[in-house]
Amino acid sequence: MHETRRRQISRRSLLRATGATAGAVTLGTGIAQAAGRAQPQGAARAAGSAQGSGYAHPGLLHTGADLDRMAAKVKAGAAPYAAGFARLTANRHAQSGWTANPQATVYRGAGSPQNYAILYNDVHAAYQNALRYHVDGDTAHADTAVAILNSWSSKLTSLEGSADRFLAAGLYGYQIANAAELVRDRDDFELDRFRTMLTTVFAPVSESFLKDHNNAVVTNYWTNWDLTAMACVLATGIFCDDEARVTRVVEYFENGAGLGSVRNAIPVVGDDGLAEWLEAGRDQGHALLGVGLMGTVCEMAWNQGIDLYGYDDSRFLKGAQYVAKWSLGGDVSYTANTRRKGAIGGWSGSETASDAAPVDPTMTRPIWAMISNHYTKRRGLSAPYLTRIAAKAAPEGGGGDYGPNSGGYDQLGFGTLAFTRDKVTGSGAGAGGGTGGGTGDGKPAGAGSASPSGSASPSGPAANAPGGSAPGPGSATTPAGGNSGDLASTGAGDLAAWTAATGITALAGGLLLLRRRGKTQQEQPRTGGGAHSK
Repeated sequence: MHETRRRQISRRSLLRATGATAGAVTLGTGIAQAAGRAQPQGAARAAGSAQGSGYAHPGLLHTGADLDRMAAKVKAGAAPYAAGFARLTANRHAQSGWTANPQATVYRGAGSPQNYAILYNDVHAAYQNALRYHVDGDTAHADTAVAILNSWSSKLTSLEGSADRFLAAGLYGYQIANAAELVRDRDDFELDRFRTMLTTVFAPVSESFLKDHNNAVVTNYWTNWDLTAMACVLATGIFCDDEARVTRVVEYFENGAGLGSVRNAIPVVGDDGLAEWLEAGRDQGHALLGVGLMGTVCEMAWNQGIDLYGYDDSRFLKGAQYVAKWSLGGDVSYTANTRRKGAIGGWSGSETASDAAPVDPTMTRPIWAMISNHYTKRRGLSAPYLTRIAAKAAPEGGGGDYGPNSGGYDQLGFGTLAFTRDKVTGSGAGAGGGTGGGTGDGKPAGAGSASPSGSASPSGPAANAPGGSAPGPGSATTPAGGNSGDLASTGAGDLAAWTAATGITALAGGLLLLRRRGKTQQEQPRTGGGAHSK
């Protein structure tokens, strides 16, 4: 039965890819064009959403080719897939006896009975069972995943709480969409009802955050807040074949005013080819969370023919290498950075991070296999720190393997199983639905090229140029459920030590003048606040 289902999915994927090829001649604009780049070859896209068609499915974190690879490698007992699958089958969430406990309203944050742990445990159970079904073919796991997802789409109506409700929407929104993507072709899955839940419960909360930032100064919230929202909106857009949502995230990634946009999250590219991760000035846990979320956004986009991994001379590669080296205990530079924080029309202030926070070399999250395999295997680039830290973290587990609190469920995980891949040879592989069509160097046509040595070579002046428009104050309109007194706060227990400005020479006219290595550069304010509660 599993093999029959796989053949049915493969035929649908082939027809969809064929349609995308035939329709490519008539496409006036696409996601990549809207973002100012040529559409990558191999993008498994049919006609635009205006014509009622959409994206390649499955096509969030995993394509059909990815799922087939996992199944074949595990069946053959190949390393390290077998070890990765063993971690999945050992997880209590991956058992077919899991019974969901759906809630009408999910609360996260102070001021209400918090029950969001029920949601994230059920979401991870749905994802793990769905993934296990695709690997070993046991339909009992597909049945379990569908039952969990159907139960939540039949009952959940709202997400409430403090500012942490935005984290709940973003994290569990992108995760539940990924779980559903793996069973969307099942006849017993309530696809339309699930779409309604995504577009009325999860995505609007994340979209509100990206627009108004909870009525806060746009830099009040740290990088990971934006990235959770971006992941949710992107996953919703792809799952629901909504091009407008996908375009919105791509444009925000490249030019957004908040700290989740790539040049604000990674503000300075060093002469050593590493790029400073802003949230390294906060603490290690949140920096790892941000890297994992940016990788998630890049991977989902890649599977639809959109190359964010390679954007701005592979800026994300340089930032991920920086965090990997730092997390391994290596010395890294950090340029003092001041951020404005506060509410629109309310309290205001600023804080400065002057150095990278201390690290615990034993701290890990299941984020590295996906990123390392993209750059070293798909693109054939050198990424020594990513390679080392991915090997150290292997075999990666998932939710439930990294502690009982919410931080242990921020990533879906199981990257050793899901993202280990053979190195691309010959013509390379392009972005988009696993359909190929690269430029011959592992990059999709139209994508920005990486430095020849990956992240190890120095970047030119353009790599250090400020990107996008200078972050300004957010809209004065308060998002639903939000008010100026509902901002997530930062405190001594949540942040690395913040000190008076070091190297800050002026803050005026929206430009932060900072002194670095004896040179004065102009950088936009790239700072943001808010605590990601654990």
